[in-house]
Amino acid sequence: MTETAKYVDDVKKYTASVNEKAVAGIVKHLGIALKNRDSSLVSATDPDEMARVRESWCKKKLGVTEADAAIDAACKAVVEKMKGDRTKERVTVYYLLAEHYGKLDALAK
Repeated sequence: MTETAKYVDDVKKYTASVNEKAVAGIVKHLGIALKNRDSSLVSATDPDEMARVRESWCKKKLGVTEADAAIDAACKAVVEKMKGDRTKERVTVYYLLAEHYGKLDALAK
């Protein structure tokens, strides 16, 4: 199983149809961070971690211009959707946020 296929399987738990090219784009973007188990996961209970997701992923990579509170609400909704999973894969969290903001096509390039 390829690295991307592993993440596609995880994303499938939370969304009906998966854009595999977008998953591959996220995997490529994260690169070396996925090699380390700790950095490949999102700690949803860590405020600093969630701020990093908002600033680095939502604002910087996805270009979201909403107020921080709105972005935080979207992040919280994604975390809530994944609450049954003790470990939240960074690729899946990022995918679901990109899906929320309608940015999957931009990641699939």
